[in-house]
Formats: sequence, structure tokens, C-alpha cells
Amino acid sequence: MSIAIRDGVIMIAGHCPVEEAEMLLVALLENPGSGVDLSAATRLHMAVAQLLAAAKPPVVAAPRDAFLRDMLLPALFHLDQ
Repeated sequence: MSIAIRDGVIMIAGHCPVEEAEMLLVALLENPGSGVDLSAATRLHMAVAQLLAAAKPPVVAAPRDAFLRDMLLPALFHLDQ
């Protein structure tokens, strides 16, 4: 399981496949305003990425993975690089 909630923060770790999208949606709906920790994420299925783009939760920790951090995160959250 790559999605967990710890201390009010939604943690996304490792490979997050399409099957995790529903769990992420539930976590986002049940914990409005919660931040997302992506520091341990290595891969995100597009469905997971789309949920993040739509919900735009605060990112409390950026991914360590260079592609996710430098390319995907700015695209999802429309961040200036």
C-alpha cells in the first residue's frame, strides 16, 4: 500500500499504481486541507497525478525522484521553476 495518513499528512510512497487512486481520493475527501508528503514517491500512475492536480493539496515534502520533483510536480501544481 503506497498511501497512508500519518499525523494528518497524506503520505505517498514508492510506486503508486492506478489501484491506489481511489484510496487517494478517499484520503483527500476525508482529510480536507491535509498536506501531501511525496518525498518517498518513485512513480505515480496518471490517475493519481490527475487527482493531485485537481485537488491541489499543499505539498509538505517534494519527491526525491528528480523527474517527479523537477518535471511532474511543477506541471501538476502550475509552479514556476
